[in-house]
Amino acid sequence: MTEAPDSDTYALTAAEVPDIAAPDLPYRPPMPRDYRPRIGLIGAGGIAPSHLEAYRAAGWEVAAICNRTRAKAEALSAQFYPDAWVTDNPANIFADGSIDVVDITPHPADRFALMEAALRAGKHVLSQKPFVLDLDEGARLVDLAEANGVKLAVNQNGRWAPHMAWMRAAVQAGLIGEVISCHASIHWDHGWIAGTPFERIEDLILYDFGIHWFDFVSSIVGDRAEAVFATASTARGQAAKVPLMAQALIRMEGGQASLVFDGAAPHGPRNTTYIAGTKGSLCSDGPDLGVQSVTLTTAEGRARPVLEGQWFNDGFAGAMGALLVAIEADAEPANGARENLASLAMAFAAIESRRSGETVPIGSVRRISV
Repeated sequence: MTEAPDSDTYALTAAEVPDIAAPDLPYRPPMPRDYRPRIGLIGAGGIAPSHLEAYRAAGWEVAAICNRTRAKAEALSAQFYPDAWVTDNPANIFADGSIDVVDITPHPADRFALMEAALRAGKHVLSQKPFVLDLDEGARLVDLAEANGVKLAVNQNGRWAPHMAWMRAAVQAGLIGEVISCHASIHWDHGWIAGTPFERIEDLILYDFGIHWFDFVSSIVGDRAEAVFATASTARGQAAKVPLMAQALIRMEGGQASLVFDGAAPHGPRNTTYIAGTKGSLCSDGPDLGVQSVTLTTAEGRARPVLEGQWFNDGFAGAMGALLVAIEADAEPANGARENLASLAMAFAAIESRRSGETVPIGSVRRISV
């Protein structure tokens, strides 16, 4: 007869483990060794200053800035790159043979034609996220880039948030063995969207915001993710017109994953991520996405790395840096568009599940409207 467990086991009491040194992992934004291209930026919207600030800090040259309202491009040029020339016509950037890389930031519906034109002009492209609204169109862009010998990457800047990057590197190094679960819960106030164009995106939280975490889960578990069940709710007292709360349960082979988005929490923000593996676990926790403490626990003990940097703006330096490294090495970018289609497929399945109330296989939804 099997001996009964002791009371500590019944009570789920955690065992004491020693503190150990944290392993040195490559989590900082990647930087090319010698490659210093001239970059063209298309789109001078709200996120563009973060891009330009990150590029300036990295020492990269932005040679041209384009926006259909020319005055906005002129203002960004004056603030960040006074020597950059300004235009309201993207074709002028595509025609400039001295510009090798184009950062395209407008919304997806406007961005597709811009990406296609840039790739046909032989430019390497960094696309703002979410990449596309149609997975098959995205695949055609990937094929077009390959046919023209250029790189196409997606600005999944959350990949280089220090805590996310360190945890991913730990998983890739095999430090926790095979992943059996991945859970993230984010509690914050997204009410600032009230009165902005973001209120027109019904699935804003699962789509524009949640794509960072669908991408994170996809990068951790790969093709083991099978299906998604998702819901969304409008919080009591919220002013925004679209739901600010959402959650997704992700069925995966040999494990499970979940995402919880409480976007209407006015006080006491919190962000926690937990990854369990067959040989250890990872946990990151903090009051916001810029202040996070990471813990790695294995049979050897508990390690707490001291991480440098912030999501804003290391994430934007990482996204462009990964593209530049790939160009220099003639390799697939770490944030390549082909891989990103898997992240989008997970997000698309979640959005369809929210709308239908059914569990949706990942990859079965090829296109969404937002």
